[in-house]
Amino acid sequence: MTRFWWVRHGPTHAKTMVGWTDLPADLSNADQIARVSAALPDAPIISSDLLRTRTTADAIQGTRSRLSHEKRFREFHYGEWENQTFDAIDSPECRAFFDAPGTQKAPGGESWNDVTERVNAGCDVLTGTYSDIIIVAHMGVILTQWARALNITPYEALGQVIEPLSITRIIWDGTKFEGDFANHHP
Repeated sequence: MTRFWWVRHGPTHAKTMVGWTDLPADLSNADQIARVSAALPDAPIISSDLLRTRTTADAIQGTRSRLSHEKRFREFHYGEWENQTFDAIDSPECRAFFDAPGTQKAPGGESWNDVTERVNAGCDVLTGTYSDIIIVAHMGVILTQWARALNITPYEALGQVIEPLSITRIIWDGTKFEGDFANHHP
């Protein structure tokens, strides 16, 4: 059995499509950081290689061991939409990307299925290796795993809120993934 403790990085305050854009996280709320850290088990921490997840992992690490950053846990790559406002990219392609996620790609970027495949591969390496693992990642990444755990469509998964510095726990029971809780704020 492996319990995956997903932590979404601290807020960026960006009002744009932030995927691979390497923005910093606002980690100024020390009380909130302390509550998140205290709610997590004594387990290794891994994060995506983007700045906002690395610094969030540093902030909650405490005495926990740290694994190397993992590029497979990066947020969606939004290609030409990267760092653009929603108004600037509003188009039939953009609406299809969110209304019928799956194979629809951001221009020059990734689809839901692309991201799911790479995140699944990153998780599968960890499955069974640890009884608990903390992964600091991004909203889209966490949602791909929520969809996997609940066996729901990508569109249904997009209805789940994953706020900054929230905890989502998914359990691998040895045969399947199960969603335990999502968007928990200690």
